[in-house]
Amino acid sequence: MLSYLHAFHAGNFADVHKHAALTLAVRMMQAKSSAIACFDTHAGSASYDLAGDRALKTGEAAAGIQKLWPLRAELHSDDWQAVLAGLASGEGKDGQLASYPGSPRWFLRYLREQDTLTAFELHPAEGETLGQWAAGHSRVKVFQEDGLKGLLRHLPSRQPRLLVLTDPSYEIKSDYEEVANTLARAWQKCVMACI
Repeated sequence: MLSYLHAFHAGNFADVHKHAALTLAVRMMQAKSSAIACFDTHAGSASYDLAGDRALKTGEAAAGIQKLWPLRAELHSDDWQAVLAGLASGEGKDGQLASYPGSPRWFLRYLREQDTLTAFELHPAEGETLGQWAAGHSRVKVFQEDGLKGLLRHLPSRQPRLLVLTDPSYEIKSDYEEVANTLARAWQKCVMACI
């Protein structure tokens, strides 16, 4: 389904949790120096305008990142808040964040020389925007296609370790089963490559 646009939901409570968890996972994996192949199966855009019509229509960021932003000094997560401050385009006149980084920008912030990011986005306009952003980043590849099928097509990866972020819209009920089946098949492809 191509009606879902994350711009209506960017910076909501789920985004905050997802990106905090992503930050933790990446940092823990980077305790080892071996390369990581990162995949974002439903990448969306690299950045979202929180003051734009789409974000304001739903107001979801108000219960997510906009609620946390004034409390950032008290969060005791220097890494996460530093990344957010560096990735966001600054504050608006009301002290709220003017933009919120999408998952590809969170990934990019942590990519080391040996790491790569492969991002998939099916929506044509979102995919084009993401592709334009990625053009300036040599370790990022963007494909405008179904991310679950794309993930399987790109596995096993050249890098010895794998980090996959899968966050579809779940507008279609079959997404739940398709995600589970894809992850099981991805695991099998990686295990078979190690034998």
